[in-house]
This record gives sequence, structure tokens and C-alpha cells, in this order.
Amino acid sequence: MAVSGSGTSQHAIWPYRMMDEDGGDMKVWNIAAISSIAIPFTVLIGIAFAQQDRFTLRAPNGVAFSEFRGYETWPDVAVSQTADGIKAILANPVMINAYKVGIPGNGQPFPDGSMIVKIEWSKKKNPLSPYFVEVPDTLKSVSFIEKDSSRFPDTHGWGYAQFL
Repeated sequence: MAVSGSGTSQHAIWPYRMMDEDGGDMKVWNIAAISSIAIPFTVLIGIAFAQQDRFTLRAPNGVAFSEFRGYETWPDVAVSQTADGIKAILANPVMINAYKVGIPGNGQPFPDGSMIVKIEWSKKKNPLSPYFVEVPDTLKSVSFIEKDSSRFPDTHGWGYAQFL
């Protein structure tokens, strides 16, 4: 097997051309070229597995992470800042509709299927802002609350879970 390159002392441009035993050309790919394809693919696979793993989590009372799939797109109900964190409360469409008809102020209970997600992050100063502003940093916890009267009769129909 013979290798042909630029023939200069400078680094050759990859891929090198290699000759097989019959004199035909064989391409040998640069490790950087292979890495540029393999690493992003590996990262995507890792993200997919990480996503899959979180959806297998279940609290002892039965509240499962998978029941809240898609919560990232739910609207904000409230956002707050504490001394050491930033919090957001999101609600599913069932809960949002209940708020719109006046629950709980009208004395009616929240309907089964109502769900809330509470997300808390540590905070940091925004390095890009010309003035002092704090933004979310590291995820601290995700808490779920769901209304299902038949599954959670001992807690007035509410199931709770916190994942750290």
C-alpha cells in the first residue's frame, strides 16, 4: 500500500490518497473529519437517552415524570426570584382554563387533569448585560403537582413529586 501526499514539508490536505494492491485509489479519512460527524451524532444520542431516562422517573406516590411530557411549552403562571434562585410555575391547558373561569376564586375545585410544574434554578449575573441583571444558571429542582381524585384521595386529589 503506497501513500501519496503533497510531497512538501507542509501538512498535507486530508484525505490522503492511498493505493490499494491493484493500484486503485482508496480514500483515508482524517480523524477530524470523522470526529466532526461522530461527535455530534454521539451527543444527540446521549441527549436522547438522557431525555428517555428522565421520563422513567417516578415518585413513591406514583407521580411520574412522563405524565408531564411537553411541560416545557406550557405557559407561565408565575415567575419569582429568591435570595438564591429563580423560580417559574407553569400550568397545563386544563389548569389555565380553570383559572380563566375563575377557579379557585369562584369556590369551585380544580378539575382532574390540572397540572402544575415548578422549576427552580440557581442564578448568576448576566455577563452580556450592560447593567446588573440575574438570569437562571443551574437547574436545582423540578416539582410536579397534578389533580387526580381517584389516584390521590388522601391528599384531596392532589399528587406531588419533586425531582432534584
